[in-house]
Amino acid sequence: MFKFVKGYMETIDGVATYPMISLLIFFLFFVVLFIWVFTASKEHIEEVSNIPFENNNQPKE
Repeated sequence: MFKFVKGYMETIDGVATYPMISLLIFFLFFVVLFIWVFTASKEHIEEVSNIPFENNNQPKE
């Protein structure tokens, strides 16, 4: 099965660019996430971390 897929993929022009584009998107996503984590305000992180402890006694409809 893999030989069939590999043989089919070799016939597509420029197929080698797709893995590079995927790697670039993956790398950029985690770089942006890393930057956001270190630049996020402490107040925002504190607020978000306390969400599970909030007691909302509103009745469900």
